[in-house]
Amino acid sequence: MISFSSINKQYGKQLIFVDASFQLNPGEKVGLVGPNGAGKTTLFRMVVGEENPDEGDVSVPRKLTIGYFRQDVEEMSGRSVLDEAIAGSGRVGDLHHELESLHHALEDPARADEMDAILERFGEVQEEYEHLGGYSLEAQAREVLHGLGFKDDQIDGDVGALSGGWKMRVALARVLLGRPAVLLMDEPTNHLDLESIIWLEQFLKGYDGALLMTSHDREFMNRIVTKIAEIDAGEIITYSGNYDFYERERAIREANQQAAFSRQQSMLAKEQRFIERFKTHAAKAAQVQSRIKALDKIDKIELPKKRQVVKFEFRVPPRSGDQVAVIEDLHKSYGSRVIYDGFSLTIRRGERWAVMGRNGAGKTTLLKMIAGASAPDSGTVRLGASLTMGYFAQQSLDVLKADLTIIEQLQEDFPQDGLGSLRTLAGAFQFSGDDVDKKIRALSGGEKSRLAMARMLYNPPNFLVLDEPTNHLDLLTKEMLVEALKSFEGTMIFVSHDRMFLRGLGSRVLELGGETGTDRTPRVYPGTYTEYVQAIGHEAPGIYA
Repeated sequence: MISFSSINKQYGKQLIFVDASFQLNPGEKVGLVGPNGAGKTTLFRMVVGEENPDEGDVSVPRKLTIGYFRQDVEEMSGRSVLDEAIAGSGRVGDLHHELESLHHALEDPARADEMDAILERFGEVQEEYEHLGGYSLEAQAREVLHGLGFKDDQIDGDVGALSGGWKMRVALARVLLGRPAVLLMDEPTNHLDLESIIWLEQFLKGYDGALLMTSHDREFMNRIVTKIAEIDAGEIITYSGNYDFYERERAIREANQQAAFSRQQSMLAKEQRFIERFKTHAAKAAQVQSRIKALDKIDKIELPKKRQVVKFEFRVPPRSGDQVAVIEDLHKSYGSRVIYDGFSLTIRRGERWAVMGRNGAGKTTLLKMIAGASAPDSGTVRLGASLTMGYFAQQSLDVLKADLTIIEQLQEDFPQDGLGSLRTLAGAFQFSGDDVDKKIRALSGGEKSRLAMARMLYNPPNFLVLDEPTNHLDLLTKEMLVEALKSFEGTMIFVSHDRMFLRGLGSRVLELGGETGTDRTPRVYPGTYTEYVQAIGHEAPGIYA
């Protein structure tokens, strides 16, 4: 279907692909993996013709339909969310928008003299639209948008009024509704909550086209893909299996390569000793020359490239009082929409609360009120004695100083600590080598998130309030963070859509919104996230409601 044959690609001195080959076959679901900067996005762009290889061939059938979901969403305005989502549906989408335009024309008194022509065209468009299943497309669009977390009033509302994260969901819906033969998806779960991620899993499992995707969500990858394509040092290496299989197989390949390297090094050393010993002996001259020539012809085995993830160990935070936060008779509304109606909860030292619930159930609102970033309408949030709080949310990025470099920001924050310690901290959050000299104004949103997290956790507070802390972290860094937080001796309350994070850290669960998303009586599960899943029968509230 789509094939890459011996491609080479270079940006300046950086080699991206070196004689790399890869094929995507009809119906395959492939996970694309590799470190940042390995060339995953470049590969996508070559498929859609936005970039070309320096050498080699990229073969894409001319009539193949391709849907590409990317992280940089274009500007959206002037349409409803529904209309914007339908825009990606090829000819049917074009007819849908022409029908909308003709509707407006029929209601425009200034165009009364064109009415016959407008009516005639309206009839033609309506007939073709119906023939192509256009009216069922609207129902499908609503179903997809509901699955991605939109409420009816949002679906019919102005797409221009949405935040960037919600516009990403519209862009995702548009790609899915197009039902292309090939789906290219770059981090599709980044802006989704758990309910929407699980819905997307089911959608993609039932999708009969080919899929090539990147994702930092191990569970999501495992449940969907049947093949992994790894970009590693310019090559594309495929593994037949899901992400867990790839990890195991890669470890075996690395061990075998390490053993082969050691054997070859031993053999080369032995041959070199012979050459050094007898190079001045005339009687052995022929043998020496023969061995030199043989060594020149040997293909040298290279050591496997190790993915370095710096381990991060917490300093021990100061001990807090037993009662960390006491919430009593909390009320909070936005207009007529009641979020909390007499909610009470006590958070005790050492507990790790995972806050679950559909979009709009009040997860972020609760964390803001605990952190003091928002006030309740009535009721109290009382913090305990000897408490130091660390609050991580997207607003945390605002305290970074745009004119400083990463290392300058860390030196300003921690003037008593040495450069080595701060470089280790930066390395643990994926800033290595020259990365630390980047200006903060030049960082992506994900890089700023990682820096804000690093600053907060270096001298850890004894109460962490975390809103989606794993967004933009790759799998290896995410695993490092979970392992580090497992040994954290303070208290946590967090919102996360990452099941590895929830399973690894959630020792208590607070479910907001109930099965329907409208129940204003939060429910407390005194066990772990894993026990909560067993109790309700699925991985998030309201999935099958």
